[in-house]
Amino acid sequence: MSAPNPEVVDEPAEPGVDPRGPARRWRSWRAQGPVVAVVALGGAAGASARYAASQVWPVAAGGFPWTTLWVNAVGCAVIGVFMVLVTDVWAAHRLVRPFFGTGVLGGFTTFSTYAVDVHRLVDGGRSRTGLGYLAATPCAALAAVWLAATVTRRLVAWRRR
Repeated sequence: MSAPNPEVVDEPAEPGVDPRGPARRWRSWRAQGPVVAVVALGGAAGASARYAASQVWPVAAGGFPWTTLWVNAVGCAVIGVFMVLVTDVWAAHRLVRPFFGTGVLGGFTTFSTYAVDVHRLVDGGRSRTGLGYLAATPCAALAAVWLAATVTRRLVAWRRR
């Protein structure tokens, strides 16, 4: 093991202080600021769409949370299509994936609500239904993303012929 080099700075001397100076911090913010902004905007749009779905298709108290299940499955299907398009077909702008993939679809799909729904079903004495829902959601989500990506790849390949 070698002795540490006193000229190499691994960590800031004070928390929150970049020893490389304000110019480096500014470049970092200029690079990451737009990404953070588009993720926030996309997340707000996706969460608003999810909220709208819950208002259009409300779930009765103690009822099966079909809306959340379908929102998660549809969101996963859309991410399957989107990722094929931006990786195999289209050279997207650097902010498209963070905006739509992370922001919109991350805000639209709702695995936290899924967890709350499972908890409500189990606490409401519907343990079997809760466990079924616990298993059905990830299965539906994985099947949706796989099927959508597979179909999209085949359509793209067919169209290129």
